[in-house]
Amino acid sequence: MTIFDAHCDVLCKMLMNPKINFQNDASLQVNMHELKRSPIKVQCFAIYVPEAVHPELKFIAALRMIEMFYERIIHDNPHMKLVKSKADIQKLKEGEVGALLTLEGCDAICKDIVKLQTLLRLGVTSVGLTWNYRNCAADGVLEENAGGLSQFGRQVLAVLNERNVWCDVSHLAEKGFWDVMEYGQFPVASHSNCYALCQHPRNLKDDQIKALIQKDSVIGLTFVADFLSGATTATIDDLLRHLDYICSLGGEHHVGFGSDFDGTEHIVTGIERASKYDYLINVLSKYYSQTQLEQFLFQNFVSRMPI
Repeated sequence: MTIFDAHCDVLCKMLMNPKINFQNDASLQVNMHELKRSPIKVQCFAIYVPEAVHPELKFIAALRMIEMFYERIIHDNPHMKLVKSKADIQKLKEGEVGALLTLEGCDAICKDIVKLQTLLRLGVTSVGLTWNYRNCAADGVLEENAGGLSQFGRQVLAVLNERNVWCDVSHLAEKGFWDVMEYGQFPVASHSNCYALCQHPRNLKDDQIKALIQKDSVIGLTFVADFLSGATTATIDDLLRHLDYICSLGGEHHVGFGSDFDGTEHIVTGIERASKYDYLINVLSKYYSQTQLEQFLFQNFVSRMPI
């Protein structure tokens, strides 16, 4: 069994603490040592610029994370390979891990579409319009009286459509979500769970889940305890409830996993690090067929890549 993990925040941790070593630093839930012991075949690395970074420095911070991605993750580790397409993933050899670069929130580009195009040229293959709050593109889930996409947000979406890039709706407020459903060609939810089971604003409501299924998209269930149980702890059973629920809505072929490793301290007990994915596989194998497992863990995301 191999894993496509749709979200981790390693790059943000490395930005905030440049002394962190990707090889084996114990402060990272995803590092090279962990990946070698893990069934992860493709790991998405998010460019998330923290709120604390001054607006005028956010684009520079994004570029620094991209530099770290290429120099300290790709260049320094021969078994890590940049992937941007299905074909790149199919070319991965035994023992190699694909690394996919994503953008979490358009704060870094402000109102400059050239900055977005630059990030895409540097390898970004999935773009989330917001984090939790308002930016020039759209409103996030924690904004009061949140609106939809701005005029600039529509421009961003048009570029993503033209360039065959995922538009990530995780963190996006509901009105913006429905704008993406109407105008976006390649929507995806990299790390979101089910609102019906846990009433957290980061989770997706039933009509949103059904809309993503109708768009032939995929939803990455995240291991963040707050989004699974509404508490600071969660079990594998909580994660299974969310998986079963999406399947009950017709989402068997539209669900995967986006752990949010290194983005939270509150994570599913037993899957606290990348190397612990085997525990999830073992539990899932008690309830699902091998074909279903392969879909959940890998194929549902890979098959929905725009290119």
